[in-house]
Amino acid sequence: MTAPLFEITKAASFDAAHSLPDGSSEGRHTRLHGHSFRVEATLRGSATPPVGWVEDLGALDGALREIAGLLDHTLLNDTQGLESPTLEALCCFFADQLQPRFPALVRIAVLRPSVGERCEMALDPTAG
Repeated sequence: MTAPLFEITKAASFDAAHSLPDGSSEGRHTRLHGHSFRVEATLRGSATPPVGWVEDLGALDGALREIAGLLDHTLLNDTQGLESPTLEALCCFFADQLQPRFPALVRIAVLRPSVGERCEMALDPTAG
């Protein structure tokens, strides 16, 4: 039998404002507005000794909350790499911050629950 693969996920929330500089012609995306965001980070791997886990969920939680904290109650457009802060750009931002510390990262999801929107980014943990 091959070793089972597991996926573990942690989530964090933050509130931030943004506008999309090249939003739709109707203008609602170009106006400054805010959202409550939820970000989820998923790692995939085998349960490894000596503890028998994929990764310390506390470490993942701390890292994810730290990054979300950098964005909480800010204007996202003012953050380098988020000049056009789409859900896709936010996925890339979180992936860039987490991947060096968590090579088993396979997915980032950024959600705006109040409007029913979700973006997922799949990552190849063997790349890089």
